[in-house]
Amino acid sequence: MTTKKEIVDKETCPAQALLKMLSGKWKPEIFRLAVKAPLRFSSLLRTIEGSNKQALAVALRELEEVNLLKKIVIRQKPLHIEYNLTTKGEALIPIFLQLENLA
Repeated sequence: MTTKKEIVDKETCPAQALLKMLSGKWKPEIFRLAVKAPLRFSSLLRTIEGSNKQALAVALRELEEVNLLKKIVIRQKPLHIEYNLTTKGEALIPIFLQLENLA
């Protein structure tokens, strides 16, 4: 038996899936900042105007789930967490830059 989700996944364009990975209010900005340097949560809160803790946490988690960012716990004092682009995320940089140039 085929479920509705399987049918939708088969009909979805690969480009559409890519755009969904980066869709949302804060994800494109987070990705753009991750291209430049490793990210820390507190610096994202200060840098992205109008953002809040909950929205950023959700966006970061979703970018981790689709394997565009990886979370690294740095066990130095003080303990902190950085987010870096994965290999998959780095592969999207040229595509992302092309999209920015179209605007």
